[in-house]
Parts: sequence; C-alpha cells; structure tokens
Amino acid sequence: MGKLQEFDILFANNKVVYSPGDSISGNLKIRTGNSLQYKAIKVNCHGSCGISNKLNDTSWTLSEQYFNSTLSVADKGTLTAGEHSFPFQFAIPAAVPTSFEGPFGKIVYRIKAFIDTPRFSKDYKAQKPFYLLNLLNLNEVPDIEQPNHAVTTKKFTYLLVKTGTVMLRACSDLRGYTPGQVVRLATEIHNKSGKDTGSVLASLIQKVTYRTKRPLYDLRTIAEVEGAGVKAGKHAEWREQIIVPPLPQSALACCGLIEVDYFIQVSLRSPEAVVTLPIYIGNIAVTLSPCSRSLASSSQYPSTQSPDRITPSAPPAEPHDGDGGAAGGAGPGASEEIPTKSHSQQDPSGQASATMSPSAYGHSSGAAPLFCVSTGATVPFYSEGSATPMPTSCSLILPPEYSSSDYPHEPPPSYEESCSSAPPRPDRIQ
Repeated sequence: MGKLQEFDILFANNKVVYSPGDSISGNLKIRTGNSLQYKAIKVNCHGSCGISNKLNDTSWTLSEQYFNSTLSVADKGTLTAGEHSFPFQFAIPAAVPTSFEGPFGKIVYRIKAFIDTPRFSKDYKAQKPFYLLNLLNLNEVPDIEQPNHAVTTKKFTYLLVKTGTVMLRACSDLRGYTPGQVVRLATEIHNKSGKDTGSVLASLIQKVTYRTKRPLYDLRTIAEVEGAGVKAGKHAEWREQIIVPPLPQSALACCGLIEVDYFIQVSLRSPEAVVTLPIYIGNIAVTLSPCSRSLASSSQYPSTQSPDRITPSAPPAEPHDGDGGAAGGAGPGASEEIPTKSHSQQDPSGQASATMSPSAYGHSSGAAPLFCVSTGATVPFYSEGSATPMPTSCSLILPPEYSSSDYPHEPPPSYEESCSSAPPRPDRIQ
C-alpha cells in the first residue's frame, strides 16, 4: 500500500445490522508509514437495488437507489506518519427494504471511504457492507392465524379404458411463520379408482421474482417430505411438519424490483395433482388467540374438514361410472394413515437434523440475537436462539412443473390473490 499501511472502516460497537430510521456511525482508521498529502477525505453511505436477466451479472438491467450521502471528514492537508481517526455518522431513511442477495439481483448497503490525493499521486479507497432489516410483523397480515386450505379433484384414465378420480386436500395450521417455527400440515387423499396412487410430496418453496422487462422467477425447494401412495379405493390422511429454516422475509417492502414469496406445495406423483398454500415468512411471530394457542400447545394438526376456508386449485371433476364409482365407497370412516418415506430435514435414522431442530431456534432468555445466513437467497439476518450461526444445508430442487422453463407462464398466485375473488394482477402472468 506504499505510504498507506492501513485504511479501514470501523462501525460503532461493531454493529453491522441496522433498522430503517437508525443512525449509522463509526470511524475511519488510517495508518501511514510516511507523511501523505491529500486534497480531501470523504465518506459515502449508499443503498441501492440492481437486477439483471443474466445469472450473477453485476451490469444491472434495472436499478433503484434508496439513498446516497457523502460527508467530507477532512479537507486539504497532510497526514503525518502514524495513526489517524476520523468519525462519521449518517441517518438511514425510514422507507428502505431489507438487504437481499440473489442470483439475478441484490439489495445492498455500503459505507465507502476515499482519500483524494494531489495530481499524479495514487488515490485510496475502502468499503464495508452493512445490512438493513425492515421487520415484517406477521400480526399485521389479515387472517394470518387462520388455517390455510386448498383442494383439487383430478379425473384420470388408467388401463386404457378405465377412469377414476382422486381428491387431494391440504391444510396448514397458520398462514405465516418465523424461522424456527413448525408448519403443521394435514393432507387428505380420497382415491376413487381401481389403481394405487403414486407417492405424495410436500415442499416448502421459495419464489423470488426479479421484475426485469421480462420477469424472472427463481424457484427453490427449501424443504421436502415424501409420503407413501394411497391404495385403490381408499381414503387416507397424512400429517407431517416442516421446520422453517433461516430465510429472507416475504415481500421486501419498499423494493419495486424484487419480490419474495413462499408457499407449501402438496402434490401426487401419479395421477398428477397439485395444490398450493401461500404463506408468509416474517420476523415477528403471530400472536395466537387463546383458542389458537390451545391448539398449538396440544401439538394437534389442522383439520382438513373445514370447507369454509378452502382455496380451490381446480374445479371438481364430474361424477363418473366404472371402477372409480365402485371404489368410491371408501369414506372418512375408512380413513388410513399415510406413512412418511423420507424427510429432507431428518437424517437417515429419522432424527431431526441439528441445524433444523426447532430447539436450535428457541429463545434463550437474555441471549442476543445471532447473525445467521439464509437458505436460498443468501442474505445475513438476525435469528433468535443459542445455536451457532451457520448456513442451512437443505437441498434446493426446482419443482417438477417449473424445471423445464426459466419463465413459467403461470407462476403460483400471491397470498392476496389466493385469498380473494379478484383476478390475478396482469404483471403476474406472462
């Protein structure tokens, strides 16, 4: 570095995560071996979002700036040999999004420092990132503590001439969760045919939308659990749970270029049938009513027999004749339990992975929040608990219906679209 032996940015109290409206302060630490002339020493605080239609490309197609402030901490002069310190402070605006980093875009915040030297001399630069967390309070989302239902009925042909139907219904206990909470999922399958179904699969999926001229959808399977199929003519139920790992929050308020959505997808492999349950992932957990708290504490699963809150995923099939009619005699009274075959959050022995155990995120009285790394789009954020901060290790697999295209023609609906009778927004359809 020649005359300059050290040029560093130090944040006050080593703080690196801030909230909208906070002040960010610190010092420039400069150490020189010899005297160094300068025209100015400046500090810049900058926040912006950039997206591209190319993977890991930093030549952004579109960008938006949230703030850009520059402070001169010293005017023309000479730094003598030794150590020097220059304090700085900036106010962070109140309307800024949470930090985010994905394969097609980023929301980044940085402090940059510059030493402008006289002509023909080398200028010096330094920079250090910091992170913003714009908390998502799940209690502000309407009906967030209500169970989430979806149902579809699929008519299919087998053995060339025979027909049957299968009804797939799924329900989650809530519509919003925070990292470390458990999604309790109840699934009901009614096989009105003479053929066994394929296995049933439940997945927690993250969908990140990058709003380029032609929007990009990055879908990742965060966690996955597989159950056995249902025998011909049988009615069966499957109850499982998925632990929400450290994840970026839904929505990314105040950002117009990147959206983050989550949903639980439950599907049958054969015949192909799929339902989706849109959910929110936030930073402040749902405050349960006494009734809901009683249900949660008793570790019960939501009932799939709640027709008043159903989100249809497809119209019901028409009644039919043949084997399916005969097999359709199996009703709720003859219900069987579907065994679980595999779970991405369990090791081969069937025990929950240490990194995915709910206790790993449990609140420890007096313990400070930990700095963790997310799954999917990797952005650091705070998570309560006493676990050692580490990246989660869930495999990331594209759902089958999106594996053949980077631009799905009909992306999964948003939470608001699924819970209302209004047609989907035009910008969500290719």
